[in-house]
Order: sequence, then structure tokens, then C-alpha cells
Amino acid sequence: MKNYRIYILGMLASLLAVSCEKDFLEYEPEGVLSNENVATAENAEALVVAAYAGIANDEMIGPLTHMWVYGSVRSDDAYKGGGGRTDVDIVDFYEQYNLTVADQTDWMGPRTWTDYYKAISRANFALSVINDIPDAEYADKTLRQAELRFLRAHSHFMLKLLFKKIPYVTEGLAQEEIAQISNDVPNDELWNTIAEDFLFAFNNLPQSQDQPGRADRNAAAAYLAKLRLYQAYQQNETHEVTGIDPARLQEVIDFADEVTGSLEPDYGNNFLDGFDNGPESLWAAQFSINDGTVVSRVSFVTGLNSPHGTGLYGCCGFHLASQNMVNAFKTNASGLPLLDTFNDEDIFNTVETDGTSTPATGLTVDPRIDHTVGLPGRPFKYRNTVNEAGDMVYNFSWARDPGVYGYFGNMKEQQAPDCSCYVKEGPFVGTSKNIDFIRYADVLLFKAEALIQLDRWDEALPLVNQLRERAAASTQRPLDAGATDIYNVGTYATFPDKEFALKALKFERRLEFGMEGPRFFDLVRWGEAEEVLNAYLAEEKTKKDFLANAQFTAGRDEYYPIPQREIDFTGGVYVQNPGY
Repeated sequence: MKNYRIYILGMLASLLAVSCEKDFLEYEPEGVLSNENVATAENAEALVVAAYAGIANDEMIGPLTHMWVYGSVRSDDAYKGGGGRTDVDIVDFYEQYNLTVADQTDWMGPRTWTDYYKAISRANFALSVINDIPDAEYADKTLRQAELRFLRAHSHFMLKLLFKKIPYVTEGLAQEEIAQISNDVPNDELWNTIAEDFLFAFNNLPQSQDQPGRADRNAAAAYLAKLRLYQAYQQNETHEVTGIDPARLQEVIDFADEVTGSLEPDYGNNFLDGFDNGPESLWAAQFSINDGTVVSRVSFVTGLNSPHGTGLYGCCGFHLASQNMVNAFKTNASGLPLLDTFNDEDIFNTVETDGTSTPATGLTVDPRIDHTVGLPGRPFKYRNTVNEAGDMVYNFSWARDPGVYGYFGNMKEQQAPDCSCYVKEGPFVGTSKNIDFIRYADVLLFKAEALIQLDRWDEALPLVNQLRERAAASTQRPLDAGATDIYNVGTYATFPDKEFALKALKFERRLEFGMEGPRFFDLVRWGEAEEVLNAYLAEEKTKKDFLANAQFTAGRDEYYPIPQREIDFTGGVYVQNPGY
């Protein structure tokens, strides 16, 4: 059970009632209260809680907390899945890279844009109230300002990853002023503006807080390391990486060194109920169950992604691992990944009459595969059965449309179906399991990447090996559930040169965060999206007919289109991303 829950207090119904029909620029907390009559410490605390709630107020068709649509399906990690290409077809457009018209639907991109700016508006309203409270009347004034600026920076950071050209909205502005904020800001300038909020948080928050879920200095340092890493890769107007800034890379290292934390001893702990806010979780969206609300404060963001044909879960069979993703987990005799040849031969690609698949003789894999992917014939979520009544060995029949998308499932975002963390609402399943925004493993690899780019790859070696050592120690759960032992993970003895070190680092990021969502953003950061994704598609087209016309277009597909309705609302103040 979690020690802390973020609840929306009753009074916030009047403070923060929102019409979802409004444009985000028109959104402001409504009701009878104003800055003048709400400016008390007690009310300010409630507004801060509401701002925290805002960063996790997402939905299946407007994700904020999980990037399965934007970062996993958009990359080589996963297929859309579901009941064919027309089922939630906007995600098919993203997967095919053929969305060329902004606002083709209100789902996904436009909804996510709106939801992030609603979260920003909550933070800004709270800041505008708190700024007016005298210091003597509010002992935690600076602390709460720092938390709110952290939350505001987080939302802007995510918007920038998705859309690149975004308006940075701060507190104290009238609606007509907000509508005149340009989204066409030089890339480096926008990164620095977001960093200013994170730096204020870093300089004014304690290293840790008593209530899990609240931002702290540790989380701010981790985010600054992440931001400076993205900023280090300098992009031009058509998203090409034109240079790498060594000064920014050094900042990555410096901020990473300010982060305290450790890896979970077992990789699977990160994805199981009961391990929320552990040593590896630096900051996470907090969820709760049995909290007195109608369906509890649970997350439905991955509610479409449950295994479909089991009778144990709900709906709808989305977010299925790609064959390429599965192949990436192969290892050689030394337990190292096949950096250049992993996709030469498919594994788990034949199914027996009983719906299972037998590993090829001599095959060895990284055990993270059994924490990431549902594989026919292997235990799902470390279980053989559910209370002896339901078979939990993953089966071909669990796939909803195997003729289109194959039969590999997703596992990290699932729990065992008898988990007390689950709430079922109609066919959809929500969970009170937290969703990590940033893990200590992220920070280790941020630092390793910066070190390698600065020609200090020997210093990066032990950081990468920490993750591989942890992977090797993460076999007991699947073995106890009956998985055949085909695991073999070793550490790198050396990185012989920079090129090899970078290749190993990038591959390790894919294995460590497989299907969690960062893959597409990593490829864009490295300037490799076109090369990697079109090579992936060229091979996948020989296996999956639905990808026959998919093609990544450089200079357009690195980012999503600015919602046209926002361009129209501002009278053309906003500019569209190139290619749309």
C-alpha cells in the first residue's frame, strides 16, 4: 500500500471546474473564487494538490503519463495492435508515418496537447495565487512555488519532445496575452526557458520529501540531466542534428552526479504493484485505489492494451511487441547483445498447435525479454495460473488479430488479473500502479551517453554494466513460474572505441526501456530516426503486410503536427511544423 495518495479535494470542484470543449487557451479554473479571495495558505495547498493531479489527468485517447502511442508504436519497438488498422486509426497513421493533415481527429495528439496545457494552467493558477500570499503567512511558499515550477517544466518538456514548436506559458498573463505567445522560438532558447523552471526547483527543493510523489531536488537534477542531454544534440529547422555541444554534455554529467538513488535489485520490481516509489523511481505519477471515489484514482492510459483473448483481462489487444523488438533480446555465447546481427534471424516466430512456441535449440536471451514481452509458451507476469483457475502461460490465442499484428504481447504495463490494484470499468482495466516518469536507470544511461560523446567511454563502461548485472540477477520470478532457462547475460569487458561504446549504449537503452516509450525520442535525439526506422520498415514489410506503404519522411515525422485549431485560435500566431 502506498504511503501517500494525491487526492483532489472537494473544494477544488469550484476552483477547477473545466469544460473539455474549450480550447486550452481559454481554460482557466472557474467558479466563484479569484486570486484575491483564495490567497490563503490553506487554499494554496489545495491548489498545489490539484496541479499534481493535473499531470496525471490523462486518458486512453489523450496520453500524458505513458508514451506507448507516441514513443513505442511510433518506433521499432511495437505494433499498434487492436482489431485491425481501422481500430483507433489515428495510431495507425502515426505507425505508418502518413499523417500529413493536422487535426485529422481530436484523438491522441490534439487531445494530449490540450491535456498538457490544462495541467500547465493548473500550475500557473496556483502560482498566481501563491505569489500574492505574504511570506509571513505561508511558511512553505518558496517550496510550493518550486514544486509548481517543476510541474510546469515537466509538461512543457513533454510537449517539446512531441511537438518541438510550443508556446511556453507562465503565470500572471491575461488570456489575450497568452494567445500572443509565439511557438516559433529558437530551439536552444526554448530548452533554456524550460530549464529555468527546473533550475528554480533544483535550487529550492529539498533532496527528498516526506510525501512520495512530491517533486524534490533529486527529481529536478534528473530532469536537468535529461533536458541538457536533449539540448546537447543541436537541431536545425528540419530536425537534422547539426552538432553536439560538449558544454551541455558536461552539464548532463554534473546534474547526474547530484542524483541519489539506486537500481531495484530485480528489474521486475519496476513494473509490479507493491514496489511504487522505490529506490529506482525518481519521480512518478501517483495513483490510488479504494480511495472513496467512484472508480478510484487509477490510470486508464493503457486501458486499450490488455491481452484480449484470455477471459482474464479486458480489452483490447493494443501495443504488441514487434518481431524486431523480440529479436533484440538475443545474446551470444558471452551473454552480450548482437549489436549488428540481432535481426538476421527471427525467434519465437513459429507456433505449435497448442498455441505455444518452443525456443530454438541453443537460443539464449537477455532475461529482460520475460519482463517486457508476452511470448507464447512462457509465463505471463511471472504466473502460471490465477488462483489455480486461469492459465497464465501466454498463448497465441491471447492476440486479438494475429493475422495482422502477430501474437507478441506487452507485459510491463500489465499486472496479474487478480491484482488488488485493478479496477474494471466496462471492458477497460485501470490500475493503481504508479507510472514512472524517470528512473535511476535513466540517469545512469544519460551520464554514460554524455561520457561517451566526450570521448570518456572507459568511464561509461561500468554504468552500462550496472544495468546488465541487474538484468542477470532478474531471472528468479520467471523461472519460479516455470519459464525454461534460456538466459545468458554478460557484461562488457571493454569498450574498444567510441563507435562501439555508442552502439552498445544505444542498444542498452532499447533493452532497458523496451516498450516503455522513450525509443522514438531517443532516435530523434540522436538524429537517427530516418535511417533506423526505414531500415526497420524495409525488413518488417517482408513479414507484415499492413506496413507495406509505411515510410518515415525526414524533416517532418520527427515531430507531430501543431493542432490546427490552436493555429486558428491564435489567428496564425502559431506556425506549423514543416511538412504538415
